[in-house]
Amino acid sequence: MPHAPEPDEDDLDAIAPPQPVFHVEQALLGALLLEPHRLSNVTGIAAASFSTAAHAALYTAITTLPPPDPAEHAKNTKWLDRVLATGREQVRGLTASYLHTLVQVSPWPSHAPAYARMVEAEHARRRLLTAAERLVHTVHDVSLPHPVQTVLAEADALAAVVDDIANRFPPRSGVLPRTSAPPPALAPDHTEAVEEEQTLLATATAYPSDIEAVRWLLPDDLTLPLHAGLWQCLTGLARRQEPVDPVTVLWEAQQRGLLDDGSEPGEVLRLLAEPAGSVEHWGGRALQRSLLATAEHTGRRIETYAGDPANTPFHLVVGARRALADTAAVRTRWQHATAPLCCPPPRRRPAPTTRAGPPTTTAAHAARSTRATR
Repeated sequence: MPHAPEPDEDDLDAIAPPQPVFHVEQALLGALLLEPHRLSNVTGIAAASFSTAAHAALYTAITTLPPPDPAEHAKNTKWLDRVLATGREQVRGLTASYLHTLVQVSPWPSHAPAYARMVEAEHARRRLLTAAERLVHTVHDVSLPHPVQTVLAEADALAAVVDDIANRFPPRSGVLPRTSAPPPALAPDHTEAVEEEQTLLATATAYPSDIEAVRWLLPDDLTLPLHAGLWQCLTGLARRQEPVDPVTVLWEAQQRGLLDDGSEPGEVLRLLAEPAGSVEHWGGRALQRSLLATAEHTGRRIETYAGDPANTPFHLVVGARRALADTAAVRTRWQHATAPLCCPPPRRRPAPTTRAGPPTTTAAHAARSTRATR
């Protein structure tokens, strides 16, 4: 007969071995149980710094109960019994045998401050990972009534975590994360973004004098390389005060090699021939997508750094600040784009007010350019 596994037999095989910080926490708690006076040398951590509920409960008990007299503590287990009873109020599964295990694995109580520093470092990594994950989740929350403001608030919260870690672990110059930054995510084709960018290009071609008003929009804010290149053509022609129409833009595109990827001249002309709304409106939509996409990439970069246990807090601070700088740069342009004007110019015609979709900005994604222009 085939072997019938006992209850939970397979589950036991699936249990992952504890991480190094688990053993560090055991050593710290054992040191404090063995020599409670060492607590005065332990700084920078709290119950929330521990990776398990049992360890957090024991640390809470150790730090809240009055310390025992050292001589009395060496003779009996009364204080340990009170620690166990207090810890059980939060975690019922705590046992006297586990406290005995903790004491046994910590033969160096004088090393308690070093253990605490390790616990603090690991907690910093978990905090950073959680904040980065929250930023990425917020970017993709399509239910938000004000996505940009909410995403920027999460970016600020992430930056605050980084600053707090930097205060605890001042960064060292030249210390970069050991982990390579991930490439920008290849977003799925987003028809709405492509169509809106085509309308932006066509409207700017029809009203080139309005291009000056959207100097905050950069080619990399557009989702497709062809669109980014055509925006460069338009801004270049406008800056040189040369005639702007679909034909002149097409010729400029040829001079810049934009048709080398197989884009057909007739398709480019048709793309530039259907203006609608205003350049400011469509430019703002493109910039919003760019900001959300940049925030997402920032969050994923920091996730990658914080997800690698080999990175120290020093590595994490430097890597996270560099990633956040990218979001800050787009944010500055967004603030310029949305700053109120004392005398805003009248709009030529009302523009739609639909919300921009999920982030799709990746100007380097050449693989999508051919599909979007056919």
